[in-house]
Amino acid sequence: MSGRSGLPHDVEPVVAVLAEIPLFQVLGESGIRDTARAGLTRRYRSGQIIFHQGDPGESLYVLLDGLVKVVFTTEHGDEIVLNMLGRGDTFGEMALLDDSPRSASIVTARPSWVFALPRARLLELMREHPGLADEFLRMLGRMVRRLTDQAADLAFLDLGGRLAKLLLQLAEKHGQPGEVVDLPGLTQSDLAALIGASRPAVNRALQSLVARNLIAVEGRTIRLLDVAALRRRGGL
Repeated sequence: MSGRSGLPHDVEPVVAVLAEIPLFQVLGESGIRDTARAGLTRRYRSGQIIFHQGDPGESLYVLLDGLVKVVFTTEHGDEIVLNMLGRGDTFGEMALLDDSPRSASIVTARPSWVFALPRARLLELMREHPGLADEFLRMLGRMVRRLTDQAADLAFLDLGGRLAKLLLQLAEKHGQPGEVVDLPGLTQSDLAALIGASRPAVNRALQSLVARNLIAVEGRTIRLLDVAALRRRGGL
């Protein structure tokens, strides 16, 4: 045993991340610690699958560190990246509602550390803390709004606008100081899937942004040179 309050050494970092997430903040400090004790953590290498599309929905997951891709596979075997998730993001929510199979796979884009809370314990917490169920519904509402925004972007923004908006979002959520998008494990095909386009079309759109001095591309690192112009291009 080590760490503060005689907790196992890996509980304190879990508590620190859970305390930043609105879903768990309603539990208070003691409830967050109980939640951290009730789950399991696991570390994954880059490129590993955390769960497969079609797997049973047995746990709610929290990404404690790293970066993962939400990947949907069609019946013909084609893969589409639906979203990118980073530190503090949750995933696996939908399957918990009706005990249905996973609707997509989760694949690590960077080495990642993940916390899994069993479905049974989550339901117990909801009964013990009604505010948790309310916050869970709010979280699902935000997910629906994000999907609605994506549908609107497909309808009203051209490819260059959707790409500019995506790069701004990635820089804000997963980037580094200096407006840098550094996403090893994210290919141009992944970028294309995120905005409903083909890889060649995204490559041309990236080159167009480079030619206009809005971005600089160095391997898989993208530096945003003119954030104001990108915001205008993305309709923000």
